[in-house]
Amino acid sequence: MPVIAFQGRPGAYSDLACRQARPGWTTLPCPTFADAIDAVHDGRADEALLACENTLAGRVPDIHSLLPDAGLHIVGEYFQRVEHCLLGVPGATIEDIRRIHTHPVALGQVRKLVSELGVEPVVQFDTAGAAEMVAQWGRKEDAAIASSLAADLNGLTVLRSNVEDASHNTTRFYRVSRKPCIPSPERTDVLTTLLMRVGNCPGALYAALGGFSRHGINMTRIESYMLDGSFTATQFLMDVEGHPEQAALASALAELEQVSDDLRILGVYPSSLSRHAA
Repeated sequence: MPVIAFQGRPGAYSDLACRQARPGWTTLPCPTFADAIDAVHDGRADEALLACENTLAGRVPDIHSLLPDAGLHIVGEYFQRVEHCLLGVPGATIEDIRRIHTHPVALGQVRKLVSELGVEPVVQFDTAGAAEMVAQWGRKEDAAIASSLAADLNGLTVLRSNVEDASHNTTRFYRVSRKPCIPSPERTDVLTTLLMRVGNCPGALYAALGGFSRHGINMTRIESYMLDGSFTATQFLMDVEGHPEQAALASALAELEQVSDDLRILGVYPSSLSRHAA
């Protein structure tokens, strides 16, 4: 059976995303993003699903530092709606709760619930890990904020669903593999993720990006980060619509090569059907 790796504990939102993105595949929990990437490299996993950005928390920093040198190919994207659940031990009620345990980002997304219940928020390293601890303690006064999958895996009860403050809380994932799986250039629903560097001089970024505008290429994402501890050397990660073999994007990339350094394509893949709904 194929295997897909993710960062987190069993029952994490990444685990849930893997099961929905690759139904029937075995999921492989990994302590870190680097471990998930290594699992693909050494053959323990066929693919990995790596969180890259969230509508509330923004980009995932670890991925931006690891992905350029990971040696893997982006073969797809997936959007996972984050639906926080209040989990308690069997027999517990909301009135029993005195403490809520979860990851600090999740705590920031359930402020209204914490205020409503008047409970103590307790920071833990992971949402699914918090659910594991609540199950191990077996105390009615301790609850966790985690996924419904974490409840199922740890024998907990969902006391309330969708307790997040914002209904648009969604995480985007890159699906990566050892080998590329490039769609046909005839398709119109293709994304290309690329990496480039530009010099530290006036107009460098403007010159690099101008070709996309001139050739009608829509850029859906751009992120910058520094190289080798320098405040001047900058690398950019971009998602653009189109296929490198299509005339418009091919022309834009040809222009980009003339004014940028180390241009690399990290993946060419179909866009998710959820993209415009996410």
